[in-house]
Amino acid sequence: MPDPNQQNNPVSSQLTVLVVDPNPVIRTNVQNMLNQSGISRVEFAVNAGAAVRQLAKKSYDVILCEYDLGGPGAGGDSQDGQQLLEDLRHHKLIAPWAIFIMITSEGAEDKVLGAAELAPTDYVLKPFTAGMLGERIARALERRAALLPAYQRVAQGDSRAAIQACIDGATGKPRYALDFARLRAELHASLKEPAQAEGVYRHVLAARPLGWARLGLARALAAQDRVPDAIEQLEALIADNPRLMAAYDLLAQCRVQRGEHAQARKTLEEAVAISPHMVRRQRRLGEVALETGDAAQAEKSFRQVVARSRYSEFRSPEDHVQLVKALVRKGDPLGATGVIRDLERSLRGSPELVACKAMAAALLHEAAGDKAATVGELKQAAHAVRGGGMLSSGMRIDLARACLAQRLDDEAAGVLITSMGGDGDGISARQALDVFVQAGRPDLADGMNRQLRAQAQILLGVADEKRNMGDVRGAVQTLLEALRMAPNSLQVMIAVAGGILRQVMEMGWDEGLAALCVAQLEHIRALDPAHPRLQALDAELLAAKRKYGIST
Repeated sequence: MPDPNQQNNPVSSQLTVLVVDPNPVIRTNVQNMLNQSGISRVEFAVNAGAAVRQLAKKSYDVILCEYDLGGPGAGGDSQDGQQLLEDLRHHKLIAPWAIFIMITSEGAEDKVLGAAELAPTDYVLKPFTAGMLGERIARALERRAALLPAYQRVAQGDSRAAIQACIDGATGKPRYALDFARLRAELHASLKEPAQAEGVYRHVLAARPLGWARLGLARALAAQDRVPDAIEQLEALIADNPRLMAAYDLLAQCRVQRGEHAQARKTLEEAVAISPHMVRRQRRLGEVALETGDAAQAEKSFRQVVARSRYSEFRSPEDHVQLVKALVRKGDPLGATGVIRDLERSLRGSPELVACKAMAAALLHEAAGDKAATVGELKQAAHAVRGGGMLSSGMRIDLARACLAQRLDDEAAGVLITSMGGDGDGISARQALDVFVQAGRPDLADGMNRQLRAQAQILLGVADEKRNMGDVRGAVQTLLEALRMAPNSLQVMIAVAGGILRQVMEMGWDEGLAALCVAQLEHIRALDPAHPRLQALDAELLAAKRKYGIST
């Protein structure tokens, strides 16, 4: 992730700029304009894929990106600038403080709107001069410099200090008070403090009815399980700002949370009609359509997703599986067969390909009533996942359910247990057990629960060995795996809290681990308030906070 430290000079010769444009003439013209502003460290990418690969290797101070990336030199079809920005933000290839400026002459309202909702730092509309470009960059750098103290704390993992820097910054640099307030509220939200975030948003709204603050307030309300209040806020926000697209996404999410899938689908359809170029919204509409039995809408949405993702560095064969599912439900086996052929052809070499192809083929065979072929494909998919094949947690749960439907109990259990690693998209023990319960197999749930507790016990021993060898950080990572296996085990919770506190005392304050430690202590307190280790762990946490000057 880029280092936010920058020079005091608003436009410096030390700045690094990545220009993303397929047209060599435009690239040369932009470079000349940057040179006139004293910026000489300029590199180029001819399309979105090249930009992703460069940003994966190094960071840049400024990214200047042409919206239409399908021009000369793009190498055929390509993502546009809006899709590139979506990928960069979602996959965290650019830091929150990165300066991303969209260059466009695009007149189509829905496309410009799509770029707007992804909040690039600024726009430059063609034609523009060197002075205009330099002014936009200088303005963006000035804003980032003001927010620098807070950004530095964020980069160091100290969200509490970043919040204090926002408070101080709003007082010392009132011109950017709203920027500080927004960042402060987002930091509270990241710390799972929605009530504090709500307070910041309400303070902003008391002065100005800003759309982003109203949206943030709705998010804070939803995070506090005040979903009806959030829906009321969002409906009013959309009525006043019908082109604030993120409000539709959150409203749909709230309606799904309440089991109102038909209303959620309607909300997403309205959003897609206004701004059809956001891939993840199209995907979510397809998912909700499948949940509500609307195979035609699901097919339409996933065809859009597959088409728009085709040239993304992050395309996923799971979208093809969902499209096959929609076509099978529509009774179109020929179309589903074509999608499977396209899956094999266009995603060759993908680590998810074997599992996804087998899952898609299983759907087709099941629809045709070929049980033997269905079982064979599901076994192949389960084997691929257990061998390290990458799938999202939702797709792994779908695979486990399909296996259970065919009485492939061992395969279902293997998929779920293999999927309970320490990655961010792993399946929790509760989710895994729920799969068996919902399938009417409480016997399998009981057996898995015993197996998970046994594995957690083994991991506690591994963590002890790592700690004895001086690998404190490795011990904590192993303990976190044990916690994922047995989240309600007092023994595991005690070990996790103690391991985190040991790492913090020896290796420095870590906001995320500290928050997890506090959560474990509260969980222990709820289950056994008289536990003999609880008082000592509370004292260790207090000592760690005092050591690092953390407010208690």
